[in-house]
Amino acid sequence: MDIGKSIGLEYGLPIRNAFGETLREMGDENPNLVVLDGDVGNSTRTNIFRDEYPGRFFNFGIAESNLVGVASGMAASGKTVLAASFACFLLCNAYDQIRMSIAFPRENVKLVGSHSGISIGEDGPSQMGIEDIALASSLPHFTVVAPADEPSMRAATRAILEHEGPVYLRSGRPRVPIVYDNGPAFELGKANQLRDGGDVTIIAYGLMVAAALEAAAELSEEGIEARVLDMHTIKPLDADAVEAAAKESGAVVTAEEHLLNGGLGGEVARVVGERYPVPMGFVGIDNTYAESGEPQELLAKYELMPSDIKNAVNQTLVRK
Repeated sequence: MDIGKSIGLEYGLPIRNAFGETLREMGDENPNLVVLDGDVGNSTRTNIFRDEYPGRFFNFGIAESNLVGVASGMAASGKTVLAASFACFLLCNAYDQIRMSIAFPRENVKLVGSHSGISIGEDGPSQMGIEDIALASSLPHFTVVAPADEPSMRAATRAILEHEGPVYLRSGRPRVPIVYDNGPAFELGKANQLRDGGDVTIIAYGLMVAAALEAAAELSEEGIEARVLDMHTIKPLDADAVEAAAKESGAVVTAEEHLLNGGLGGEVARVVGERYPVPMGFVGIDNTYAESGEPQELLAKYELMPSDIKNAVNQTLVRK
């Protein structure tokens, strides 16, 4: 994967590895923490916690609905519960159980969906979580988080385990560019501004943050200065940061490795429409499933590259 390399971004660990290592650290700090997995611990990296704390790890096999039900019961008994599986398995297969057993009673369960987006590559569409943000965000009382890189995943894992209430944390398979060299100032519900600019604002999360930074650098060479916001918390959305971006730059483009329907773009548009209407553009997966292939090839085919963000910016600025 080449995203970010043209602007000198180094690649760190896959964020799923950063999640697993931080989870192990939190196990020592929080003896009340228990971890549940749907027989994919080697992929979600909960196996790192399992190897250190086997008595606090529970494998439920390929039975996500049961996993979620037990997670709810453990949380109701006072445990801090983290339940992990592939994003599509967890959110799609067990949605009703999540709705009734976690969201409705507001249980203190942290759901972690690995293998999100199409950048998992060769695993193919059956295992690509591209609806997860929409599904999780639709649940009342849920906080929804999607870190951009290894350092922000470490910070996010700590933040969600210290937060009281249900959370969905998005994880991924590939190595991604590091956008926070010195670690992020991470606060749930508060966007991070990574670049200033007065002509347009690009708002992204996950892998698309690095893509936004690369697009912004290329736009700068053309005389267009783009602000870049890492909207790592999709819910609750940092509406004040969105409003400020709209007022100060006059145009907004969102970028996400997720279906356009139900994603970040719609949430940002709602804030822009209510508070300060400006022209908007949207980069995301447009009403389709992907296929098996190399991550870079898939991102290019489904128009999730820095060049696609640039195109969206230019098209949006025409209407400014």
